[in-house]
Amino acid sequence: MAGNSFGDAFRITTFGESHGEAVGVIIDGCPPNIAVDELFIQSELDKRRPGQSKITTQRKESDTVKILSGVFEGRTTGTPLTLVIPNEDQRSKDYSHIQDKYRPSHADYTYQMKYGIRDYRGGGRSSARETAARVAAGAIAKSYLAQYGIRIFAHVSGVGKIEAPNLDTQDIDVLTTLRESNIVRCADPATANEMITFIDAIRKAGDTVGGRISTIIQHVPVGLGEPVFDKLHADLAKAMMSINAVHGFEYGSGFAGSEMQGSEHNDQFTNPDNDPRKLKTHTNFSGGIQGGISNGMEITFRTAFKPVATLMRPQQTINQAGQETEITGRGRHDPCVVPRAVIIVEAMAALVIADHLLKHQTYATK
Repeated sequence: MAGNSFGDAFRITTFGESHGEAVGVIIDGCPPNIAVDELFIQSELDKRRPGQSKITTQRKESDTVKILSGVFEGRTTGTPLTLVIPNEDQRSKDYSHIQDKYRPSHADYTYQMKYGIRDYRGGGRSSARETAARVAAGAIAKSYLAQYGIRIFAHVSGVGKIEAPNLDTQDIDVLTTLRESNIVRCADPATANEMITFIDAIRKAGDTVGGRISTIIQHVPVGLGEPVFDKLHADLAKAMMSINAVHGFEYGSGFAGSEMQGSEHNDQFTNPDNDPRKLKTHTNFSGGIQGGISNGMEITFRTAFKPVATLMRPQQTINQAGQETEITGRGRHDPCVVPRAVIIVEAMAALVIADHLLKHQTYATK
């Protein structure tokens, strides 16, 4: 099976299945002498782990990470890092009823047709359980980016038709405190309460709902990204679209920009530091990226997640023999994925920026 690796200079390869012994990641290309704080890695994983609130899956996983290689005396050595996260609370029997049935809007049918075999226990390799490995790798990438002052913040900005207002501050420390003050991870407390009530009602009805996550990346230097196929926003889009349940990506003005005129949309330059190498723009409809290359402004994007496909109510489907049948979800599932996906979005963004930063440094040395 191909497609288990991501990145070029800062490259990760994830492994493991939802109901296997463990999931994990190998990170190749991480520079040496990066401080590795296991408590920080664990705190990132804790934001993604299941069973953390009434509006998430009740699967109980500690997601305790173990570093097997690539670190000596608390710092990276420049050799491949291997991080492993054991699976502790699998209930494979919850999936025995679907071993010969294709769940609507899941990967069951496509996986079976492509490989001729599938692990039906929680989706196997196609399960969102795999994203724990990405979060662990993202924590390493964030530690690397911190040396350059680059910071990433994401929060739940929409659930169903509920939309949070624009953020009142760009202070990431303040925003993070606001986000972590509620179980839905929305930085606007009033909207968060509305979202929580709505998701809980959806859960009790045996249904699910989608949502949106907004992200800002601060202090990215000018010059990251390439002008053709390796555009920075293209790689961010690929990273986000690789996350389970993601159905949409937009950066800067996004789709709303298609309704504007050029005279409204153009980001006019200003020179507040009186330095031609540190230009800013009055507006940021470009989302911090122009021509596929970062321009020094904040990078902004939104990621849309579809409703979780597993419903706790009957649905019609087809089995492997091609016969019509009925299926009802069992086990433990999220009614809405976005509260736990916030940290996954941050992790994938960190991996993209780290990869491009390393590649950009090769230009600086020429």
